Amino acid sequence: MTRASFIPKIAFAIALTGAIGAGSVSFAAPKCKPDPNAICPFIYSPVICSNGQVYSNQCFANAACATGCVPYNEV
Repeated sequence: MTRASFIPKIAFAIALTGAIGAGSVSFAAPKCKPDPNAICPFIYSPVICSNGQVYSNQCFANAACATGCVPYNEV
């Protein structure tokens, strides 16, 4: 293999690797923006979320962008 024929092959391999690497860009989920004007029913069905906050119901938790919510049973 001559040096002249080797250089284009290297350039192609580098370009191909860059193209593959560029395709693996991950996109983050859009950030939740709390909705102070959310219309939620006043039904008491408490949930506790991953932030440690207890909300009256899932609708209020969603309006506050809370995640990882589970039913909260008071003892």
